[in-house]
Amino acid sequence: MPEGVLASLLRAPRPSFILGLGVSAVCVAVESGLVYLIKGFVPVTALGMVYLLGVLLVSTVWGLALALVTALLSTAAFQFFYLSRSGDPTDLLELPMFLIVGILASSITGLARTSAAEARARQAEADLAARRARRIAEEQSALRRVATLVAQGISAQEIFQAVACEIGRVVHADHIAITRYEPGARVGVVGSWSRDGDAAAPRVGSRWEIVENGAADIVRRTGRPARAMIGELRGGFVDWARARGAAGAIGCPVVVRGALWGTVIAWSSADHPYPGDAEEHMLEFTELVATAVANAESLAELAASRARVVAATDATRRRIERDLHDGTQQHLVSLALELRTAALAVPPGHGDLRRRLDHAVTRINDVVDDLREISRGLHPAILSMGGVEPALRTLARRSAVPVELDVGGVPPLQERVEVAIYYVVSEALTNVAKHARASVAEVRLRVADGAAELSIRDDGVGGSDPGEGSGLIGLKDRVEALGGTLDLHSPAGAGTTLSARIPVTGGS
Repeated sequence: MPEGVLASLLRAPRPSFILGLGVSAVCVAVESGLVYLIKGFVPVTALGMVYLLGVLLVSTVWGLALALVTALLSTAAFQFFYLSRSGDPTDLLELPMFLIVGILASSITGLARTSAAEARARQAEADLAARRARRIAEEQSALRRVATLVAQGISAQEIFQAVACEIGRVVHADHIAITRYEPGARVGVVGSWSRDGDAAAPRVGSRWEIVENGAADIVRRTGRPARAMIGELRGGFVDWARARGAAGAIGCPVVVRGALWGTVIAWSSADHPYPGDAEEHMLEFTELVATAVANAESLAELAASRARVVAATDATRRRIERDLHDGTQQHLVSLALELRTAALAVPPGHGDLRRRLDHAVTRINDVVDDLREISRGLHPAILSMGGVEPALRTLARRSAVPVELDVGGVPPLQERVEVAIYYVVSEALTNVAKHARASVAEVRLRVADGAAELSIRDDGVGGSDPGEGSGLIGLKDRVEALGGTLDLHSPAGAGTTLSARIPVTGGS
């Protein structure tokens, strides 16, 4: 029997026993006819081998029990149709030999069938293990990609989109929505994905009512993963999903700092069923979503705190500047005027007293000038009077290094933005004068794409290190507190460029 046919018979499911009896009888009948035709031409041993063919066939397909029945039938037929009529008593010795060979052949075939079944089972287990390994590898790869994005500190919106995409691929969903619970029994979409492309996904920023007994509702009430069939449900996401052929949804909670923040919802049609452990896979991703949300909230809280510190510092600076200007400086000016009047009233002959009074007036005026410089450093009052452009022109005039200023056409900005720009330029020009050994400095300010873009460049020796002093560090904190960035580029021998980009949300 060809190897391919035998392998096919061993793999085939076992037919009914009744059919096997019929096949056994037919085989014995056909073999008996064949023996009758060739008995005069072949030895007795070869005639017995003809009957073994049927035994092997039945054993291969139906197993050992029916093969034994076939062997007995074959033995009886062989004895009846040939051995009993041969007239040679020695031929009867072939009968037990045939029966033994038939039983052995049946046993061997049965063992082969059992081995084939075990091999198939092992192969099936190996295939299942391979599929599981591939799926685990794909899932772990997806988790690593998302975890890398979280670690890189990219925006929460980008992470939401990446998580939605990876979950959709891992659980074979049709649509994914990452939602946040909002007051009034509503959810807002913060990330989405669709098998049919971005246009078919739930729109980020859209808001939907929570449908009773829907996935989002069950998760909100229980705090656990939930499955919900669309069935007769109506409203909200349910109507949206039904219109796109979805049959059911899985919802998994997003828990941030111990509180339920939102849910990840996966929809699928009957053509794309979920794996049985879909919730477990989704929960691993929701933990990363929770981490991203917590990081974003922490960064927002930190930025708000830094902004409050900067605002409080500026308010204190303004108050001190105002107190110095309206109080101490005015008192000193009044005192100088009184002393000047007293000096003029000194009678002749008291020149020494008059010189002392004049000297006191000069010293008081010097103190007033010093206080004026201190006040200007505490808070640039010129910003309040004329805006950022006149303030920068004043800094350029006072600079010890010639300054080329390009700030034309800048609209009025928010006070905190103008103050930050003023301090960045002031510190930069001070550093140029002290350390750069430059012949000229360039200051350029533009407002574009919702941000003020500032650059201060010199042709000095370069090689500046932002960590060497507290001035640039303080400026960096101030700029970043406004959501901006401050960058220093200072290669040795090629000058220094200080660049700042500060978001602007409107006029002053």
